[in-house]
Amino acid sequence: MRIAVVSVHANPLPVFTDQEAGGQDVQVADLAAALTAQGHDVAVHTRRDSVRPPEVVRAKPGYDVVHGPAGPPGPLSSEELPPHLDEFIRFLRDRWETNPPDVVHAHSWTSGLAAVLAASTLGVPVVQTFHELACLERKLHGTVALATRVSTERLIAREASRVVATSSDEMFELVRMGVPRQRVAVVPPAVDVSRFTPDGPRLNRQLPYRLVTFDAGAEEVVAALRGVRDAELVVVGGDQERVRALRELAHEHDVADRVRLVGAVPRVARPALLRSADVVVCTTWGEAATAPLEAMACGVPVVASAVAGLSETVVDGVTGMLVPPHEPSALARVLRPLLADEARRDAYGTAAADRVDARYRTDRIAAEITRVYRDASGLAETVEAVAPTPEPQDA
Repeated sequence: MRIAVVSVHANPLPVFTDQEAGGQDVQVADLAAALTAQGHDVAVHTRRDSVRPPEVVRAKPGYDVVHGPAGPPGPLSSEELPPHLDEFIRFLRDRWETNPPDVVHAHSWTSGLAAVLAASTLGVPVVQTFHELACLERKLHGTVALATRVSTERLIAREASRVVATSSDEMFELVRMGVPRQRVAVVPPAVDVSRFTPDGPRLNRQLPYRLVTFDAGAEEVVAALRGVRDAELVVVGGDQERVRALRELAHEHDVADRVRLVGAVPRVARPALLRSADVVVCTTWGEAATAPLEAMACGVPVVASAVAGLSETVVDGVTGMLVPPHEPSALARVLRPLLADEARRDAYGTAAADRVDARYRTDRIAAEITRVYRDASGLAETVEAVAPTPEPQDA
């Protein structure tokens, strides 16, 4: 199939220099590579975020990254993109009018808006992945300034041929938004099991136990650390303002000497960091959806808030433990006995690695996504119609 991927604000190219920001760019890069390896013709369309790259760059795995205009060629957040989408929509429409793909796969709401508007007159089916719905984000984090995004996502979801939900919770929200259930496919994120493995180097640590968590939702873990003795906490991600806020919070809870704020960690260095942890703690879903999977693939147990996709990724009492969200004291009560029980941690870690290998491998997820593409474009029916009728078997 000829697949046009739209990822306006998350360029996959930095992933291959290990300078990626983490999140959607990694998911787009890994999926595009897996689809290419399975024989598809893939082009990822993203905004030109600097003056240096040519319009089309061939990524290492063999797919094209196509740069289009969307505002000034410099960093822009997804919230700053909407006023600049018109020129990107015209760019997509011009390319697709002369050489239409079989299917378009848009990642995030800004990409979805550009994709459905560019493809609206061309008859090209659009598959949409939001990664984190605004209505779920508002429900989980209490965010209030998302009304415009909620209405835009509802429009995109209704216009798309198919919507890929990364969890059952997201699927239920899409149905509440008016999307017919038969147009929603639940496909979880993927993890690169060739990179994230239980075996390999581990970073050194200073205290008997190490917890690793991620910028989004780190407040809960910092607060819980006060009730977990002899453990250090490594927080991955966050810009300067975010790091400063977490450092102040650590001082407020009198745990600053046990909190390490390391900022962005390149993917090449993440396996060694994850393997050095006794437990990885995850409190949010969405763009950070691959974080618990990477930890599990490294054979590390995950303690997660029982929210959205985390309650599906982590099997409570098998690959890790689930705790009530927004309750640091409950998190501390779970972490203390788990850190003290090495045998249980080892059992959880082994089961976690097995679960990732069986369910979340990138090649398997790419095959599931391909079935969604074929369903959206009508190719599934065509294949079935021309398939030879099996010969009757002798009794």
